[in-house]
Amino acid sequence: MRHRHWPQWFVLLLLCVGCSVAAARHHYQADAPDGVAGQFDYYLLSLSWSPTYCLTHPEDSAQCSGKGFGFVLHGLWPQYDAGGYPQRCADSTLSADDETLGETVYPSPKLVRHEWAQHGTCSGLDAASYFRTADRATAVVRIPAVLDAPASSLLMTDDQIIAAFRAANPGLPARAMTVACSRGQLSEVRICLTRELAARSCGRGVHGSCPRGPVQIRSMR
Repeated sequence: MRHRHWPQWFVLLLLCVGCSVAAARHHYQADAPDGVAGQFDYYLLSLSWSPTYCLTHPEDSAQCSGKGFGFVLHGLWPQYDAGGYPQRCADSTLSADDETLGETVYPSPKLVRHEWAQHGTCSGLDAASYFRTADRATAVVRIPAVLDAPASSLLMTDDQIIAAFRAANPGLPARAMTVACSRGQLSEVRICLTRELAARSCGRGVHGSCPRGPVQIRSMR
């Protein structure tokens, strides 16, 4: 089989075209938004167990300076059924009024700004509406009595924590909740909600992160 000898100028032209296409693709990926506001399938509500957070973030005085919080809102995160989530979908500037409203929902001003920029901008809502939606989402979930205000530390498995939440929230579907742990301690519970804030099963990629066996649930005192 004979090899065709292309003119040198034609080979150089092909190389230049290939470089231009690769450069254009790289430029597009670098400049592409991480998501489109309002285009998502459901919410993931994350409730943080404040005593665990404050153990490693004592400098966060807004949340940890003798506040005695238990579960607090960490975030309301738009998610995709197929897995993953959009982030930073639009300008994240907050007005003073919006930030004040957010501080009535989240435990710290820093968290207000972070959650709006990272997740709220992808909700398709304005900041005030997003903060009010996050507040309503938090109110949807009833905290089990055993975890409402424990005066002493507890030991529970993630299955026991989920069972307690299911008992307090009888309509919670299967696979609607996961538990996150940090260093063998309860860190967060995460519950999947429809865009209308009804409990639903989670999409792909939402998993717990607790070790097997009991984990510590630090007391609020």
